Amino acid sequence: MKPKILVVDDEAPIRNMLAFSLNRAEMEVDVAADGDQALARLDGAPRPDLIVLDWMMPGLDGLQLTRTLRGRDDLCDIPIILLTARGNERDRSQGLDSGADDYVVKPFSTRELISRVRAVLRRARPATPAANGESPDAGRSAEAGDPMRIQVGELTIDVESRRALAGQRPLSMGPTEYRLLRLFMRHPGRAWSRGQLLTELWGDDRAVEERTVDVHIRRLRKALEPTGHAGYVQTVRGHGYRFSDVV
Repeated sequence: MKPKILVVDDEAPIRNMLAFSLNRAEMEVDVAADGDQALARLDGAPRPDLIVLDWMMPGLDGLQLTRTLRGRDDLCDIPIILLTARGNERDRSQGLDSGADDYVVKPFSTRELISRVRAVLRRARPATPAANGESPDAGRSAEAGDPMRIQVGELTIDVESRRALAGQRPLSMGPTEYRLLRLFMRHPGRAWSRGQLLTELWGDDRAVEERTVDVHIRRLRKALEPTGHAGYVQTVRGHGYRFSDVV
């Protein structure tokens, strides 16, 4: 099936150009002219597989919409790519901290954007078992070889439903944070460098920088805070991070 993409931009020429290019890339596209219209689309239509979202819009802007979606249990796991002309490091960090999964600076080529869309979709989708029962991504996908349930302390990952739980309480987090938590819980106590985490979660996507790992670590800790489990994500000074229920 074609992936469903929601394009949100207040400028009609950009909206139309993105819709045309994504359609040519064999993706099904819906459009919205602002954040409020996007919310109406999300509440009244089948969920998109990914949202391409302009940051600077009148009314509910892209950053505000991203935070709104990440705060809703029914929409928090939809991947989001932010588009913006604001390209300095502080703005990039702000965009990722808000909950975006990727960040594309204007001006950009449609080829670059389509590549980013495909990369984020690959990261967000669960691995599909092959005919021999093995994952086609075995050896390079963090999902390969997962048991149906993974548990560390009071935290559980239900692989089939792609849910993270603290006891019986579902945890609200984005797709990248879910994948990061799943990787950590498959290897409790292991110390990971930022480079290793980049390889495991982003593969050969060279556009992703090591500091992106720190952003997603902060987002994961924030998702674990309401149930008192943020301390499970531990900093290993001079190296990276580990995950352990021994705090």
